[in-house]
Amino acid sequence: MDNEFYRIKRLPPYVIAEVNAMRAAARAEGRDIIDLGMGNPDQPPPQHVIDKLCEVARKPDAHGYSQSKGIPGLRKAQADYYERRFGVDLDPENEVIVTLGSKEGLASLATAITAPGDTILAPNPSYPIHTFGFIIAGASIRSVPTTPDENYWKALEQAVTFTVPRPTVLVVNFPSNPTAETVDLDFYEQLVDWAKFHEVWILSDLAYSELYYDGKPTPSILQAKGAKDVAIEFTSLSKTFGMAGWRMGFAVGNRTLISALTRVKSYIDYGAFTPIQAAGCAALNGPQDYVEQNRKMYHKRRDVMVEAFGRAGWDIPPPAASMFAWAPLPPALKDMGSLEFSKQLLTQAEVAVAPGVGYGEDGEGYVRIAMVENEQRLRQAARNVKRYLQSKGINTSGA
Repeated sequence: MDNEFYRIKRLPPYVIAEVNAMRAAARAEGRDIIDLGMGNPDQPPPQHVIDKLCEVARKPDAHGYSQSKGIPGLRKAQADYYERRFGVDLDPENEVIVTLGSKEGLASLATAITAPGDTILAPNPSYPIHTFGFIIAGASIRSVPTTPDENYWKALEQAVTFTVPRPTVLVVNFPSNPTAETVDLDFYEQLVDWAKFHEVWILSDLAYSELYYDGKPTPSILQAKGAKDVAIEFTSLSKTFGMAGWRMGFAVGNRTLISALTRVKSYIDYGAFTPIQAAGCAALNGPQDYVEQNRKMYHKRRDVMVEAFGRAGWDIPPPAASMFAWAPLPPALKDMGSLEFSKQLLTQAEVAVAPGVGYGEDGEGYVRIAMVENEQRLRQAARNVKRYLQSKGINTSGA
């Protein structure tokens, strides 16, 4: 019996899991690990959202199968959110679907629209599902840069000119996970025109839409003229409302792609637990002060982290958005590589970060730092890092 399964063979060892296992082992030993590795929000959802979950869960008829595409009220709530936030008009019936988090939605759509051997354009570095969702579905990946500069457009043109078969899908993710880069609406306008000309679908991951700083709200690709002709966008309540474990996300946009995703999901799941969907309605339709407070909290954490780590001898560029910082390795330790640096930071400084190479080969030389600990813990992490750097003979006295 062959135990070398085709799709499993296409998946390399998950580098980030190696560091996660070390972190778990260290905590099992009783060590106080400051976990800046996983993007796991540390704040609970708004109380009214939790109350709605409990209220609906107490109803005897709320525990049966739900609707795979999401209950009508939740799809309407998401459409209303897009109208308020982006000025985008969506039909809740044909242009909105509820997903089990944005990650599941991306993976299910990849299954729906990918034929074996298709070429997909995906950013490098990128969140793993942006590439491996399509690899699992049988596609080949051609990488394009994450940074939206002249090299990005050059890479797109080279891809459609020289790739056989021609690319069918382009994945974009701004604010980016892991690099935290952002774009403006002009970028999306140009991208939509490019996709129409070359007949390429665009999949936009907008999971960090509400975590923007310095007064610059992040746009949606659907704000671009004609975007719904070629684009679908994924969002999530995970970071916006502290609901990561609830697995509540959405896909909106192009009707053909929504229809394909709906059909595949109808074979795979019965939708999220109805009380969770009802709570999602409460989150989107209810008071939005939590969203602003959440943004301010991460903004303050960003400033504290950049300042404290800088004084410790490690200069980190301040991210413009998201809950992550994309940090180059300290110059004196650059040759160590991101995986070994992450391991040493865990074992010797008791600080967990995610190695950049886990997000693609172009992530080498960086680590991703999640701002998911409070300000006191971030300052403690900086002190631990300073001692680690000093143990490596790095002079931090001027830092």
